[in-house]
Amino acid sequence: MERIVVNNIPIEVEYKKIKNIHLSVYPPNGRVHISAPETMKPDSVRLYVISKLSWISKQKEKVLQQERQTPREYVSGENHYFKGQRYRLKVIYHKDIPRVELGGKFFINLYVREDATVAKRAEVLKEWYRKELRETLLPLVEKWSQILNVSPKHWEIKQMKTRWGSCNTRTKRLLFNLELAKKPTHCIEYIVVHELAHLIERQHNDRFISILNTHLPQWGVYRDELNEFIV
Repeated sequence: MERIVVNNIPIEVEYKKIKNIHLSVYPPNGRVHISAPETMKPDSVRLYVISKLSWISKQKEKVLQQERQTPREYVSGENHYFKGQRYRLKVIYHKDIPRVELGGKFFINLYVREDATVAKRAEVLKEWYRKELRETLLPLVEKWSQILNVSPKHWEIKQMKTRWGSCNTRTKRLLFNLELAKKPTHCIEYIVVHELAHLIERQHNDRFISILNTHLPQWGVYRDELNEFIV
């Protein structure tokens, strides 16, 4: 891993066995990372960065703005996302078991006791996200396991801070980030394909990229869309 500075912006440069250069800006602090072909010269990388300075600045500002958002209080009127759509939270007090339901196209209804703490409200919503994500993942994992002719032994959902998913190629165990529940279904599908593809090819090399290109040609668009969000 190399580090360069362009226009006072520190940038990580990683040379890999790939054909195309990839530029990403990651939360929470707008870290800039470039994956470049091994054959690409440092001067060419620098020129590429210069051509993308405007885009980098906009993405860094977007990431930092997301990080500055007010902490969640789980009260009526807050905006929350589900499957890529923004909903307004509506807290409804009742004495039965806490639950969450979609209220049409615009609201997420959170049913809790009147004395429910912020932590309790967050927990109820989190478990709803987990249930919904599991229902989305189940057919996708089955579908793509058959298409790719792989057999994962186990998969589960976990809150993760730095990645959308992971694959242990030795144990064939997959992990999916709970935050995926908030993202569009096509982005969730991309992560499923990405992690299952690692059961064929462990490294992010030409063979791995070829698998993605063959089965999910739009994967690069979906990846970039995900990278706009805070993990």
